[in-house]
Amino acid sequence: MARKMKTMDGNNAAAWASYPFTDLAAIYPITPSSVMAEVTDQWASKNKKNLFGDPVTVVEMQSEAGAAGTVHGSISAGALTTTYTASQGLLLMIPNMYKIAGELVPNVIHVSARCVSSHALNIFGDHSDIYACRQTGYAMLCSSNPQEVMDLAAVAHLSTIKGRVPFLHFFDGFRTSHEIQKIETWDDETLAKLIDMDAVKAFRDNALNPEHPVLRGTAQNPDIFFQAREACNKYYDALPAVVEEYMNKVNAEIGTDYKLFNYYGAADAEHIIIAMGSVNDTIEETIDYLNANGGKYGLVKVRLYRPFVAEKLIEAIPDSVKRISVLDRTKEPGSLGEPLYLDVVAALKGTKFNDVPIFTGRYGLGSKDTTPAQIVAVFNNTTKHRFTIGINDDVTNLSLELGANPDTAPAGTTACKFWGLGSDGTVGANKNSIKIIGDHTDLYAQAYFAYDSKKSGGVTISHLRFGKTPIKSTYLINMADFVACHNQSYIDKYDMVSDIKPGGTFLLNTIWDMEGLEKNLPGQVKRYIAQNNINFYTINGVKLGKETGMGTRINTILQSAFFKLANIIPFEDALKYMKAAAEASYSKKGQDVVEKNWNAIDAGHQNIVKIEVPESWKNAEDTQMGMAAVTNSNKTLQDYVNNIQIPCNAQKGDTLPVSTFVDMADGTFPQGSAAFEKRGIAVDVPEWIPENCIQCNQCAYVCPHAVIRPVALTEAEAAAAPADAKIMDFKPAVGGLKFMMTVSTLDCTGCGVCANVCPAKEKALVMKPIASQMEQQKVFNYGVTIDEKPEVAAKFAPTTVKGSQFRQPMLEFSGACAGCGETPYAKLVTQLFGDRMYIANATGCSSIWGGSAPSTPYTFNKKGQGPAWSNSLFEDNAEFGYGMFLATETLRNRVLSKVKALAEKAEKPEVKSAIAEYLDTYNDGNANKAATENLVAALEACGCDDAKAILAEKDYLRKKSQWIFGGDGWAYDIGFGGLDHVLASGKNVNVLVFDTEVYSNTGGQASKSTPTGAIAQFAAAGKVVKKKDLSGIAMSYGYVYVAHVAMGANMNQCIKAFAEAEAYDGPSIIIAYAPCINHGIKTGMSTAQAEEKKAVEAGYWHLYRYNPALKKEGKNPFSLDSKAPNTEEYKNFLMGEVRYNALARQNPERAEALFDAAVENAKDRYDYLTRLTALYGQD
Repeated sequence: MARKMKTMDGNNAAAWASYPFTDLAAIYPITPSSVMAEVTDQWASKNKKNLFGDPVTVVEMQSEAGAAGTVHGSISAGALTTTYTASQGLLLMIPNMYKIAGELVPNVIHVSARCVSSHALNIFGDHSDIYACRQTGYAMLCSSNPQEVMDLAAVAHLSTIKGRVPFLHFFDGFRTSHEIQKIETWDDETLAKLIDMDAVKAFRDNALNPEHPVLRGTAQNPDIFFQAREACNKYYDALPAVVEEYMNKVNAEIGTDYKLFNYYGAADAEHIIIAMGSVNDTIEETIDYLNANGGKYGLVKVRLYRPFVAEKLIEAIPDSVKRISVLDRTKEPGSLGEPLYLDVVAALKGTKFNDVPIFTGRYGLGSKDTTPAQIVAVFNNTTKHRFTIGINDDVTNLSLELGANPDTAPAGTTACKFWGLGSDGTVGANKNSIKIIGDHTDLYAQAYFAYDSKKSGGVTISHLRFGKTPIKSTYLINMADFVACHNQSYIDKYDMVSDIKPGGTFLLNTIWDMEGLEKNLPGQVKRYIAQNNINFYTINGVKLGKETGMGTRINTILQSAFFKLANIIPFEDALKYMKAAAEASYSKKGQDVVEKNWNAIDAGHQNIVKIEVPESWKNAEDTQMGMAAVTNSNKTLQDYVNNIQIPCNAQKGDTLPVSTFVDMADGTFPQGSAAFEKRGIAVDVPEWIPENCIQCNQCAYVCPHAVIRPVALTEAEAAAAPADAKIMDFKPAVGGLKFMMTVSTLDCTGCGVCANVCPAKEKALVMKPIASQMEQQKVFNYGVTIDEKPEVAAKFAPTTVKGSQFRQPMLEFSGACAGCGETPYAKLVTQLFGDRMYIANATGCSSIWGGSAPSTPYTFNKKGQGPAWSNSLFEDNAEFGYGMFLATETLRNRVLSKVKALAEKAEKPEVKSAIAEYLDTYNDGNANKAATENLVAALEACGCDDAKAILAEKDYLRKKSQWIFGGDGWAYDIGFGGLDHVLASGKNVNVLVFDTEVYSNTGGQASKSTPTGAIAQFAAAGKVVKKKDLSGIAMSYGYVYVAHVAMGANMNQCIKAFAEAEAYDGPSIIIAYAPCINHGIKTGMSTAQAEEKKAVEAGYWHLYRYNPALKKEGKNPFSLDSKAPNTEEYKNFLMGEVRYNALARQNPERAEALFDAAVENAKDRYDYLTRLTALYGQD
């Protein structure tokens, strides 16, 4: 049959193939598998039918464990049920997987295989998750690329229906799940011919039903359990034949040659590799290259991993083989070898291959790139029976040495590489480009996108290939025909031009003219361009973005320039397709947005500047690129920055040897390294205008990245300030002190929140081009050396908006999005309590901007004190933080008993006095700080044995502040059970919920915090039910401090809530409204704080506090802090965000009904809160 070609990634291919076979999909979002569930939901919302004539029912659960339970129940009741997951999510499904397999019911779990957290979180691909499922009883089928995902996903569904054994169909996370390829697709008519409807009927007839009741899931005793467990053997024995049968039927339909094990290579191969997953395509490409040059190499591709059929493996191996290397994409510490290797060894024992040496190698952990050079090294290896590739293991010396990376891509393949800034639209534009070329030409196309670990504002590198033959290069491009740098600040940070082939093309987005290029291009860049005859072009995307109304989203401008220069398809055709793609992508945002993109496309191809490369560039001398080595009094931090952070930030982390990490094998990193990055990524940054400033410090208070800081200086300090410092008298006067507002120009992301929030009549902050403000970096650097002034703290309490900002922020320069609504809250907490904080951070946005290697944005004060931060998992964060608290409480109580014992016998007055002060302030976090310092000093002076015993544990003397951070996905959904238990414990822990009302980190899926009417992933038609009342649940205990805050709506209420929550001797929870880039705020993230204010004024969000301590004083514990809302403005507020106004455009009638319901919910909510005020006031 001739199948239609479409351009899609592996996730879309899995969803495409699974949808026809699925009655119900129970899902939970997790990177990188969420897309499968999202597109399933989108199709269902558009009434797309499965093979049974119905749209798929899609349900989002509170966790993967919940999804697995729902899958189990749905299958038990007779619905063919599918789910999609990865990594920790898959592990949470394991208990139900045992049950589902044990009950011999059909099911497919599609897994974009991903690394499981160990010493660190890694969201990228390997096989550690799927290998953890070997014992569950699920059959395991592997696909190597998006085309195989399309084909074999269908085989999995067909086989599970007929064979009654559930399937885990897996493919490599990111490398396959997110790689876009031009592939052939199934049609429902063909799949309908293949499905065994008799088996479907038998499954439904065997389902639980009170019309013919049975009992399933008994508790069995030792007398019969073993025998009953063995009774399933025949199903597993028969299953490989079922899979083969469907592979053969698929082969007959579409002309493929799928087998349980496929061989590729020389018929007389002497050295073969056995592997599974995306690496197989790279191995095939390498084999073609080597065998064309006289080699005798081959590959056995594992398709059906469970059941593992030894005789089929033996059939696939050539008799000529003299050496076998097995590659595993996982690590099992302490094992004799990794899983596939052990299976191969067992399968070949006692066969004709009994004496063939079998080597075992690890590769590709955490999506480590696997290149042809590494595969060549495997084939050349004759000595290391256990080895690794892709790294330099200079500790256990397992790694293979690599030669030069050969160009193994087929002739005629065009490789293109694009360096972008997260959220600048580069990735989106390249996805459009690959679809344009894939869908409108006969060329094959491949796209893969590599990211650093920052949020929007991080580095993105797009790898695009085009060719006349299928593309098997499942590795990153390092020999490109075209390279584009979309952010000028990258040119002296990353070595990008050396990836360009001689005679290739380089496009730089820059504001520089020729004079600026001469001045600013690094010498090594100039030299490479000149010596390799690179065609060099520039375009001023920043200027064109402003002129066309695109702002910083210059994607379409640069996409147009790419099509003009790359000449992959006729430009006239490209222009037509680009404009059509822009309309398709942005029509939901309004026609004005579409037309802006059209104008940007025209501007892009019309404003390219060809640079005539001077002859002198051939001899240009090297200049500084990237971060310079640092010196610091903290040797650990200095070594970390120089040895790890600098290479990683230069995209050279792959070259670091294992020895670099020996001293941090447990995953422990030093705090404070983000301060050394100085990325300089902003286009515009704030300029402070002192004469307009009222010194309110609101700009510093709301700054998401802590780049704006007020400084109080003595006259001597002011006199010693850099020449460019702007200094004014302190207002109101404090003992002759001076005031200056400093801006870290190179750390600013240019969000503009500060300028927007400035309340001065004439703005004291104005956004200016970064080049005009570079001298202010010296002023900022000087400011951080100035000590905080006690007299300022005495006049302006640290628990006030103004006073708090003279405290050092211990969260700075994070990888959060520009304008982030979460980080201002976290930063404020560190200013209030950072020197004594523990932070347990749920996986999510806040763990990524708070703890992604290589930069560590939490920092410490001049005494070396600061937040102690850790991340466990997603679902267990409340319990994790609770465990921290219990440990601290236990160890502090131990040292307390020693202090009390000493108090009984101490004779020295200074010791007795210090102990008395310490005991009096024991539970007062602020007062206990000074008391602890006095006690330590007294004990050190004392020198007695009892004092020494206490001093040995002095780290536990001071009262600590336990905080538990996480987003609404954690607090409202997956972690709610644990959170509820921890709050109910009555212990003194503080919970901060960053409420973005969606799963922000995984791409904006609905949570139980998502309000009525909002469009989100898994709520494509607008969420019907209202937001969960998490605060009300917490208040119901009566002894939990609860606050609902929105910084931009009431800064004083926000800081008051934080101070009260921490001071309360019991559990507290603060739910903080956090605008997010996923909301699609029409006015942009620069107005995030204003958006919070609008939300409160319209009644979308309410401000209140519940303080149980007040009840003990006979006061009303409940305070409603926001005024009666103007609900007439509610819909106007909704229409200011794409997550709502998109629904109004797509389905006006549904939107009107849901928005009306949302308004009523808001009125009811405020009425409820006013009644709470009266209710609690009566007690």
